[in-house]
Amino acid sequence: MGSLVLSACSGGSGGGSSDDAGPAAKVTVSPASGAKEVKLGSPISVKADGGKLTSVEVKDDKGEKVEGKLSGDGATWQSAGKVKPQTTYTVKTVAESAKGKKSDSTATFSTQQAPKVNKLTNTPQNGQTVGTGMPVSILFDHKVDKDKRAEIEKNFKVTSTPQVEGAWGWVTDYSGQDRLDWRPKTYWPSGTKVSVKGSLAGVDSGEGGWFARDYDYGFTIGADHKAVIDVPGHTLTMYEDGKPVGSVKGSAGSPEAPTRGGIHTVRSKNADETMDSSTIGYGNQWMLDAKWVTHMTASGTFLHSAPWNNQIGVVNNSHGCFGMTTEDAKRVYDFLPIGSTVEVKGTSSTVKTDVGNGLEVWQETWDQWQKRSALKN
Repeated sequence: MGSLVLSACSGGSGGGSSDDAGPAAKVTVSPASGAKEVKLGSPISVKADGGKLTSVEVKDDKGEKVEGKLSGDGATWQSAGKVKPQTTYTVKTVAESAKGKKSDSTATFSTQQAPKVNKLTNTPQNGQTVGTGMPVSILFDHKVDKDKRAEIEKNFKVTSTPQVEGAWGWVTDYSGQDRLDWRPKTYWPSGTKVSVKGSLAGVDSGEGGWFARDYDYGFTIGADHKAVIDVPGHTLTMYEDGKPVGSVKGSAGSPEAPTRGGIHTVRSKNADETMDSSTIGYGNQWMLDAKWVTHMTASGTFLHSAPWNNQIGVVNNSHGCFGMTTEDAKRVYDFLPIGSTVEVKGTSSTVKTDVGNGLEVWQETWDQWQKRSALKN
């Protein structure tokens, strides 16, 4: 990576004449001014010889400021991150020589185009209010090399008010895409404000993929609403702040297709939906219209109305979902926000739901979850 010593212009505020003050400080910018196709992953640095830097301002071609740090002696400035793909940067500096002569200079350079840009889909979305079991879930457009994961993970930060302990874990999404989730050690306290920042601009994700921007978003934890399904008892009980506030009858999965156990996270909801047997491996056996559908696993474990079932609350006869009357399904739908949890107890299912099959971070213990981090514990 090249660098360039800039010809500094004398400022008007220096003490004494130009001759009395001696030569101006020599300012070196790297990458060099005028450079084209600067290699991705490069940092930006500025150095002053024969003096010190008193001001460094770096902006990209969209006018966004590049953060960096000036050394204590003013001799160097280093960017906090790395250059973004296909971007032109302008570096403006003010320096002062050892004898007090002030000078300013400007440098510009442009970077390479990335073979492909790796973008993120963030769950939850910015400004959303969610349940107490919601993880931070980041889905990558393109594959992330395993040897790049530690650096990527280090560049993400979750903060909250009140402060909550948690950890990142790498997950394979049900779609097959790479995902990075952060879950609290225990459920979020209701009312928590959460901030997520990803300093990813110019970071290499492997296989020709690069990140082109930073991420900064936040969400709020809403009411503490949860549900527990008692499979043998054909009952779903709703809890608010840990106390039962009502229950409904329903039918869970049959002995041949038992409802998956453990703690599920509500990942999405749909007021009207067609239940298509082909999407869960049952061919063309049925095509049924349901209302008030609350989605848990990506593979098809739902809470929903089942008006076709005349044995609701008496027999467990579904294909893994928990079916209710239309009125009760709406009651549950309205009570459980996205990010709330539904615990299934007493099922005969021995299938362990994979974490990536929805937002299933609570299927693992805290110790199991921490092992998913790419960083050395």
